[in-house]
Amino acid sequence: MPRDLIDRAALAAPVLFVVLWATGFIGAKYGLPYAEPLTFLSVRMATVVCLLGLLILITRPSWPTRAGVMHSAVTGVLVHGLYLGGVFISIHEHLPAGLSALVVGLQPVISSTIANRWLGERVTPTQWAGLLLGLGGVMLIVQGKTGGDTSALGWIAATVALFGITLGTLYQKRFGGGIDWRPGFLIQYASAGTLFFVGALLFETRHVQWTAEFLFALGWLVFVLSLGAVWLLYYLIRRSAAARMASLFYLTPPTTALMAYVLFDERLAPLALLGMVIVVAGVFLVNWGAARNA
Repeated sequence: MPRDLIDRAALAAPVLFVVLWATGFIGAKYGLPYAEPLTFLSVRMATVVCLLGLLILITRPSWPTRAGVMHSAVTGVLVHGLYLGGVFISIHEHLPAGLSALVVGLQPVISSTIANRWLGERVTPTQWAGLLLGLGGVMLIVQGKTGGDTSALGWIAATVALFGITLGTLYQKRFGGGIDWRPGFLIQYASAGTLFFVGALLFETRHVQWTAEFLFALGWLVFVLSLGAVWLLYYLIRRSAAARMASLFYLTPPTTALMAYVLFDERLAPLALLGMVIVVAGVFLVNWGAARNA
């Protein structure tokens, strides 16, 4: 592949990742009325595992070592198990999207704090300013969208999702970089799927309404999120420092808000528009600070 084409793809990857990642909330909104959260996720993981198994049979990639298998399983439980399970359960428990986004929006700050100590990555004062600015922008975006009733389980699930995605991305950066993505993904999704299936057996009825809406949501989450967006996530984890990578998650709430405006005619308040500008400025500061110290 020509070098300039590779460079262009690398520049486009963060933008594409943010757009695809934001659609996950839309897919969950479409599919959850027709299946309980852990049942929905069990079906999703089983579908992805079958597709990856077929791909592995055809392409026959090298299998990771025993340590690699363990690392992939841990990443799967954290990134797919705890994060996706937490998000889907919080939505099912009627936690407002604004509050859920605000809880998960703490991830870049926590990731950068841990990266300082665990990965030995220096986060500059400029980057810290950008991270805090981005968090302030997220708060402006979600203000006014916090109404509704939710249970304590919804809050707990959102918090579990926050720590799952934070620890999972950092763990993947430290231990998963040398593992071929095909068997790595298979192990990750099988581990998360096992967790979801056991949860569904214990706590849910496991009833699914196989409507056109559910099948569309399932197909979108399998192909676009579990295969496309997650591959991009790990690609960016390998190429970027933790603070730069985590800062992209600030862009998910404004992107989701814009999608909701287009798809569901959800109006954007002036403060939300201001928050979007602030978020973009915060992400720019994080990446600019990294470039200056590269």
